[in-house]
Amino acid sequence: MGDILRERDSQRHGDLMDHVYRSQSGIYDLTRKYYLLGRDELISALQPPAGGTVLEIGCGTARNLIQAIKFWPEASFFGFDISSEMLKAARKNLVRHGVEDRIALFHGDAESPALAMPREHRAFDRIFLSFCLSMIPDWQGAIRQALTLLAPGGELHIVDFGQSEELPAPFRYLLQQWLALFHVEPRKHLRAFLKELDIETGTQSEFIRQYRGYSWRFVVKFPAATEHEAAKM
Repeated sequence: MGDILRERDSQRHGDLMDHVYRSQSGIYDLTRKYYLLGRDELISALQPPAGGTVLEIGCGTARNLIQAIKFWPEASFFGFDISSEMLKAARKNLVRHGVEDRIALFHGDAESPALAMPREHRAFDRIFLSFCLSMIPDWQGAIRQALTLLAPGGELHIVDFGQSEELPAPFRYLLQQWLALFHVEPRKHLRAFLKELDIETGTQSEFIRQYRGYSWRFVVKFPAATEHEAAKM
């Protein structure tokens, strides 16, 4: 029964995202470049190992993956999104940029990422989420699930709206009202949650405030395999 309910919740969220982006997918990249601040900093910080694998959860139009190829041409790239409308735009973008054979796209839910990926692609050196955690209902669960797809020594990178704590109060209010129109809710407890997760799982999280708190960036480092664990692999 629980699986059925989760599937229904996933379907409802997917339908909502399709509704939000159906009329915007074609102009998304043009309009979002002015306020999704911090994406390129995240991409430049990925630093996957040569021949490594990189997954974007909530890949949208694949803009970030296409940019990442320019930074890290030796890596292999994957992405998935819950919105079919965004994936349509993503596939068109891959063809437009001539990288359709460099990026594998899938349909899936961030709350159950393993189900989105083929069995042979369920361990990644780098995973990242860019301005989508604030739209995922169970965002804590999504982070926990993302960690299950990290290879030993891998890293989870997150960039999203912060609390704009160093910006004027009127701006913060207007921003929050505007984001709510798109079902976006900045996660004010994200930093505290990752600290708790570090204690629980042994990860090491780094917090980076950007643009006076307009956006927050996190790097969650997954422990490397011990010699005993490596011998068993």
